[in-house]
Amino acid sequence: MPRLSSLTTVCLLGLLLLTSPARAASVPPWGTGESRGEDLSIWLVTFSPGDDVFAWWGHGSLVVEDRARQMQRLYNYGMYSFDDETLVRFAKGRLEFWVGESSVNGTFRLYKSLGRDVRVQELNLTPEQRVKVAKRLADNVLPENREYLYEHYSDNCVTRLRDMIDSAVGGRLSEAERAPARMNLREHTRRYTAVNPPMSLLLDFMMNDSIDKPITRREEAFLPDELEQQVAELKVPGADGQPVSLVEKQWDYYASSRPRPPATPPNFGPWIFALGVLLGASALGLAAWERRGSRAARILLGVENMVVGLVLGIPGLALVVMWIGTDHVVTHHNENLFLANPVTLLAVPYGLRLTWNSVKARARLKWVWGFLAATGALGVVLKVLPWFDQDNWRLIALILPISLGMAGAFWLDRLRARVAVREPAATREGAQVPSLKAS
Repeated sequence: MPRLSSLTTVCLLGLLLLTSPARAASVPPWGTGESRGEDLSIWLVTFSPGDDVFAWWGHGSLVVEDRARQMQRLYNYGMYSFDDETLVRFAKGRLEFWVGESSVNGTFRLYKSLGRDVRVQELNLTPEQRVKVAKRLADNVLPENREYLYEHYSDNCVTRLRDMIDSAVGGRLSEAERAPARMNLREHTRRYTAVNPPMSLLLDFMMNDSIDKPITRREEAFLPDELEQQVAELKVPGADGQPVSLVEKQWDYYASSRPRPPATPPNFGPWIFALGVLLGASALGLAAWERRGSRAARILLGVENMVVGLVLGIPGLALVVMWIGTDHVVTHHNENLFLANPVTLLAVPYGLRLTWNSVKARARLKWVWGFLAATGALGVVLKVLPWFDQDNWRLIALILPISLGMAGAFWLDRLRARVAVREPAATREGAQVPSLKAS
């Protein structure tokens, strides 16, 4: 089945909004008070994760159906537009999302074409509760109400659905969600990004200890799959006062063969540590090879410095910029700055000059990697203090061995140079002793 990019998905959804008979220009009967609660049904729809990073988390929407009028509309809190200001707002941590409405069948067919599950739960609400939810959705989609400031973990397209359902059932969902979550936000992030280990590691690098705190099931419901499960488990009072399931019935519009995210985060730690040790050891090996007069080893060592400097230095610089100049609070006060920071980028120009056998570049690289190895080790030592509790051991396992290996490659040169200077002097002194005795 063909796969479409996230950008294409958003564009097609936008097209659905424009071409659907459910345009914002026509207020639906449940928005004007014409629909009766007995004729309405409310569906929670869960879409499984997709192929691109923005789709890895899955998606959710609410559907309102008026059976008497044979009308349906899907409400989507995950809409955002692409314009000249979009990237600027995203960079500043102030990305605005908005609520859109579209054709139910058209949206379902779109997600089916993307090879993503479309799972539906019809909610067991009273007529009054259905009217309340439907009216609120119709109001939210109005131009003056539809925009909101997006935050991935606390205010997204699914948390808005969670809060609306919770309000409809009188707070019973939030009461059930007070229980501790089975894992924290970082662990959830790791399991949903496991489809792409390099990107998973990058996202891990960028986020601070705010996502390492224990959370409740309510916070866990930023994920569509988690909200779906919590709604399925919730009991509400029935017509006779006895508890009944909040889900009246459920069905799959489309079930894909795509595997679901792993139940627990995969353990990439040993492989990450092995990669870090390999890269650090390769720097030591190239330095030893170069000392035997290999020009190729010197060039390869310079190239390794450039590549590592770019791969680690750019995220390190981004962390500083996001801390100082943006509202991305999840990146602020990040302990990974001990491991990689703007200083790391200096390995790029000095690595280039090393390929030309620059003595000054070699001296500068010695201090660059010596500094990074020292700060990386300091970041580990400081973990004995309660304020340094960020779960960044995967990054330590990767980056600290690289810094130590790079530092060793250049500082061992200096150590050997000192030994080489002392050995001839000692030889000369040893040769003078017998000559003095002979005289």
